[in-house]
Amino acid sequence: MSIAWGLLLGIGLLLAASPILWPGTDSESPRTSAATRAHELLVQAGMGRVGLGTVAVVSILLGVAAAALVFALVPVVAVAGAAGILVLCLPAAVVVWRARVQRRATRVVWPDVVDHLVSAVRSGLALPDSVVTLAHSGPPITRAAFAEFERDYRMTGGFADSLDRLKDRLADPVADRIIETLRMSREVGGNELTTVLRNLAAYLRQEAAIRSEIEARQSWIVNAARLGVAAPWVVLLLLSTRPEAAQAYNSPAGIAVIIVGLGLSVVAYRLMIGIGRLPEERRWFG
Repeated sequence: MSIAWGLLLGIGLLLAASPILWPGTDSESPRTSAATRAHELLVQAGMGRVGLGTVAVVSILLGVAAAALVFALVPVVAVAGAAGILVLCLPAAVVVWRARVQRRATRVVWPDVVDHLVSAVRSGLALPDSVVTLAHSGPPITRAAFAEFERDYRMTGGFADSLDRLKDRLADPVADRIIETLRMSREVGGNELTTVLRNLAAYLRQEAAIRSEIEARQSWIVNAARLGVAAPWVVLLLLSTRPEAAQAYNSPAGIAVIIVGLGLSVVAYRLMIGIGRLPEERRWFG
């Protein structure tokens, strides 16, 4: 019976990861969009060189190992399966968390980036050279991306193409707005670039301050959601160490209770997170 459950779990994990391991043709736009979004999250998390297939394989191996370990300690099939699913999603959760932390850190420095651009443009530098200066005088967290832009621009001489590749490296909606403003100024011309950039910097500072205040006030909802989801499962693990409880949870009724509880926990957690967390800005110019 244990072998059958293990095979069933392995087949389920393989089917869940199959869209990433074996992507379809380019005509399947939803799948392509999901893969693009996943790659953007990896870039924002500082893991742009890690492939989606690598993340999927690591997730599957960790999920199977966690399920086997929990089943060895707590002989309850449903609990082991729930632990495997949780650990299976853990690498993706870590990537999302790192991307969110990176976006929160860069959100504060984008106004400084704009200020550096304004200073460079007002000093008489050409627009490409003004962007290049950010590789040396800009905020430290963004210098690596602008250093890549500098090397790219020096090699190719194509400002528009270098801006496109810079957008892919930054993968940030605020950076998209700044870059598109520079592109429009380069193509259309005009003397209002510094005014537009100053207004953009003021707006970004105001937006960052408002978001920080709201996130600080709503952080207790996120923490309460995490505590509320984790507490029942800790109690379940403790109860499952008793032989009579393990026998009850291995019955069809016990498995059904655990499965329903897992589904309710996921729905409640996502609902609380949706209430307590501000939506992230979308990349309209990505």
